Amino acid sequence: MTMTDPVADLLTRIRNAQSVNHHFVDMPLSNLKKRILFILREEHYIRDFIIVKDDKGDRLRAFLKYDSNGGPVIASISRVSKPGRRVYAKAGDIPKVLDGLGIAILTTSQGVISDKVARKMNVGGEILCNVW
Repeated sequence: MTMTDPVADLLTRIRNAQSVNHHFVDMPLSNLKKRILFILREEHYIRDFIIVKDDKGDRLRAFLKYDSNGGPVIASISRVSKPGRRVYAKAGDIPKVLDGLGIAILTTSQGVISDKVARKMNVGGEILCNVW
């Protein structure tokens, strides 16, 4: 069975795992997912991620982060651009998520980057998801 939207699958796996307080979540490996998890780690939304190699194939394992009260650090993670409706933004029109408290993850000509980096580099692109 083929997956039509692997980014939505990644976001849903993170949401579902945090709703039941799992410490980590596994997903199929892809370079796009790896880059999204790298950005989430750099912005301190997850603890870390690794590549797990076993007989089932290569997988990504993301270690989720919780606050001191046991609540998930990620309050909301949502897909913006979907396969049926792509959302693009020019460099000057990249929206701020919760007035800068959250981040947007974009895919640009310079690679997959956060909205803060895109503004510094003055590049636009497709808005993949919002996180706060």
